[in-house]
Amino acid sequence: MNSSDSTPADLLRSALAADPARPLVTFYDDATGERVELSVATFANWVAKTANLIQGDLAAEPGDRVALLLPAHWQSAVWLLACSSVGVVADVQGDPAAADLVVTGPDTLERARACRGERVALALRPLGGRFPQTPEGFADYAVEVPSQGDRFAPYTPVDPQAPALAVGGIELTGAQLVARAREDAGALGLAPGSRLLTGRTYDDWDGLSAGLFAPLAAGGSVVLCRHLDQLDAEALAKRVESERVTDSAV
Repeated sequence: MNSSDSTPADLLRSALAADPARPLVTFYDDATGERVELSVATFANWVAKTANLIQGDLAAEPGDRVALLLPAHWQSAVWLLACSSVGVVADVQGDPAAADLVVTGPDTLERARACRGERVALALRPLGGRFPQTPEGFADYAVEVPSQGDRFAPYTPVDPQAPALAVGGIELTGAQLVARAREDAGALGLAPGSRLLTGRTYDDWDGLSAGLFAPLAAGGSVVLCRHLDQLDAEALAKRVESERVTDSAV
């Protein structure tokens, strides 16, 4: 990756320039049997559309806090990079009442209602499907995002020294996040082309790093597995082989 990258959004731009066709996020939900694979280009397109939604329709500005009440999921990864692209703070599992807007999955809708700002709900259904009925008081992400633009440009350049991520009691600037992701990539033995399988949640830094930031910083990719505990040893071994996994963080 480019040594001058100073925000997570920079890391994604470098990945897109280097090899847009390679896989970046391969997602499994072992409770439903879902599998989704996103190339760098496809992932970046989702990020651009989501960033346009945040900046345009939701009117969020750099420094605003977005409470992300989401599990480890490919759409959660999209939101993390979209927040970085706009310059808003991704407050993972943060207090909705203290946030400027909230993004929630279907299991935390009631908690999310404490937010007085804009509220967005993700159904987290296969293929990015929408809710059968939009939850009252929320915008359905799957309804709102398809019409957004495929290219994104922030109104204000993102400051690498501004807060970018809050999780588990720590807060990181964009530059600190990138530096820490690179350190983690080294500790995990990741290199360009590495395929890291992880079953960690997105509730703390270790899970976010293994599940997105460290593979991205290394020029690798992630096999992100939700409900991995429902897979037996034989099935896990088959997945490792079929997905050409080189490293794991479970």
